[in-house]
Amino acid sequence: MASSTSIPSGWIDGEPHHATGADHIVVNPATDEPVATVKLAGRADVDAAVAGARAAQLAWGRATPAERASALLALARAMAAESETLISEEVAHTGKAVRLATEFDVPGSIDNVEFFAGVARNLEGKATAEYSADHTSSIRREPVGVVGTITPWNYPLQMAVWKVIPALAAGCAVVLKPAEITPLTTLTLARLASEAGLPDGVLNIVVGTGPEAGAHLAGHPGVDMVTFTGSSAVGRQVMSQAATTGARIQLELGGKAPFVVFDDADLDAAIHGAVAGSLINGGQDCTAATRAIVAPALYDDFVTGVAELMSKVVIGDPTDPATDLGSLISHAHRDKVAGMVDRARASGARIVTGGTIPDGPGAFYPPTLVADVAEDSEIYRDEVFGPVLTVSRFTDDDDAIRRANDTPYGLAASAWTRDVYRAQRASREIHAGCVWINDHIPIISEMPHGGFKASGFGKDMSTYSLEEYLLIKHVMSDLHGVVEKEWHRTVFGLGSDQG
Repeated sequence: MASSTSIPSGWIDGEPHHATGADHIVVNPATDEPVATVKLAGRADVDAAVAGARAAQLAWGRATPAERASALLALARAMAAESETLISEEVAHTGKAVRLATEFDVPGSIDNVEFFAGVARNLEGKATAEYSADHTSSIRREPVGVVGTITPWNYPLQMAVWKVIPALAAGCAVVLKPAEITPLTTLTLARLASEAGLPDGVLNIVVGTGPEAGAHLAGHPGVDMVTFTGSSAVGRQVMSQAATTGARIQLELGGKAPFVVFDDADLDAAIHGAVAGSLINGGQDCTAATRAIVAPALYDDFVTGVAELMSKVVIGDPTDPATDLGSLISHAHRDKVAGMVDRARASGARIVTGGTIPDGPGAFYPPTLVADVAEDSEIYRDEVFGPVLTVSRFTDDDDAIRRANDTPYGLAASAWTRDVYRAQRASREIHAGCVWINDHIPIISEMPHGGFKASGFGKDMSTYSLEEYLLIKHVMSDLHGVVEKEWHRTVFGLGSDQG
């Protein structure tokens, strides 16, 4: 995509939308070269998108599950047909390795669309029953209405799909604000949805900044539900903005995933899992392994093995299939990651490998292993969001569980052991939305994803995600057609001889 390419500011009512705001240049962070220019959407553009969604939602919500499923399956087919476009766009505006986009981001997104197409046809209420002598009750499940969603820059396509598709399957209309630095695949998703037959106004996109477009969307009176994926700090702002209208909220926020290696673990498997789990997407993943907490008997060998394997990771041109690790999202973000590593070094932690910004263009940062970190250190407690893994020792199993939970976050964790009882204890006592046993990072459409504590609440993916976008309505019907009910007399004395 040439630097002179001008792209739409969004997608509203089934058409590309061009705002009149300031120019924003989308940059390839691996080359520092401009990719496209977009005029940023503002409050008026958000208003137009919400109005379009409100106008479309009632008919979409009343479409049959089969009709909604058909539209989603058509979208999945359209995405598969243009998968190469989606891959190249995802690499261009994120700098991530093409192999990740090819094997994970795009096929995973298509699979998620296909999954919810099936789930859309399985919306069940509760069978009719008589819980009162004179009435019968039933439960309806109805779409929330208009959903405003804000997605991050680390997985632009996947995060859009995780938020948008279950909402569409439930019968909601959506206004989505992607990160303005990574809008390409989101705009392509909207175009493909329109071409696949999704009714106009059901999916709307606005490309704007968080403080302007995002804040207005989160607090918009025409929005019935707000969903957000991003940092815990911004998530709290979004929750506060949504509270002004009483909108329903779903948040997937930051993480600081523990990677607990017990003394009976398969060491080689744990080493490979630690490298893959910490370097996924350049570590720019809320579920990435960030804190290796290792038994003393394995500590030295674990550190040596991880450092050796990290040294073999291929860093470079994201478009080269041989590349393992592309660039980070920006120079500013790389400076933030490097600053945390530098402060850890200054505080006495041991930088075993990495930890130095390479020469040349792009926002590259090497795989970095930081050993002997203190529990109260910044790099141990705060989210780095880069290719950095810290390592510390635990004393016994109780200490390992305590350390795993000693964080405000609770999105994901893993435990490495061959002992079934240790595995069961870890899965029970580690307080996180997902606990992997002898693995770290695999995610599938059928299983829920979401956190505890400062990592947010609610679920993405799986049938549990669909529940987020449905209202439960109780319908109670009179069985006998009697004008004067017994409870009328009980409460008001109606029909009695008194008065």
